Amino acid sequence: MKGVAFAEHFARRGITFDRLNLRVPSFEQLRLSAMIEAAGQAIGGPDDRAIVIGSSLGGLTAARLAERDPRVEKLVLLAPAFQLMARWEQILGAAFEDWRRTGWREVLDYTTQQPARVDFGFIEDAAAIDVGFPDVRVPTLILHGTRDDSVPIEHSRQFASGRPNVELIELDDGHELAASLPRLLAETERFLP
Repeated sequence: MKGVAFAEHFARRGITFDRLNLRVPSFEQLRLSAMIEAAGQAIGGPDDRAIVIGSSLGGLTAARLAERDPRVEKLVLLAPAFQLMARWEQILGAAFEDWRRTGWREVLDYTTQQPARVDFGFIEDAAAIDVGFPDVRVPTLILHGTRDDSVPIEHSRQFASGRPNVELIELDDGHELAASLPRLLAETERFLP
């Protein structure tokens, strides 16, 4: 829903907005490393530049891409899933060990609103990448709901603290930020060049 709204909004202003499918190599075999690589390939050649927008896991992907790819000029992160591995291990407790043992975990696919499976390889891959906060040095706008029960806003607060290149806007909303869509669009438009 947000991706479509962003694409339509910015298309009316003559700005190309590519919505990427980051379910790579597939949803069941999802890998953060493959997501970062796919996003980087979408930017184009070495002289191309991009402003990258990502939500939740896509926000973490965008931030990890920006820390290693100088073609990223700015970031807009919507409830970015910072500290993903540590949070999941803490939240899931014994279920995390079940995931490791069985190799699979059923999750809610937010796109289809249906249950889906993700293999434990996702955790192993992401754990090698998601260490500490991303070292992002480009101008960054974060929009995060204060009532987010999936990704604690405290992680965005910690990330923004002491970073003059990061602006955090707290919204009275949940993880999906559905009630804040007009504000997301307005703040993003203000932030862009």
